[in-house]
Amino acid sequence: MGERLREPGIRPAETRSTTLSQLATELPATVLARSLRIDITIAVKRQRAAVGDWAACAAKISRRKKDS
Repeated sequence: MGERLREPGIRPAETRSTTLSQLATELPATVLARSLRIDITIAVKRQRAAVGDWAACAAKISRRKKDS
């Protein structure tokens, strides 16, 4: 199947990765993991890579305001 997709220029690995990243921006990690039957740690890593770690970002902004 991979060969058939590559003939017209579709790259299965890149398409899968892009799709997974897009889903990670729209779904909670638990839903992503259950829906795609992937390990929760993989779903969390994908989500952090796609949208960032908002808790870390919020903590950084919080510290920055205190230092001002």
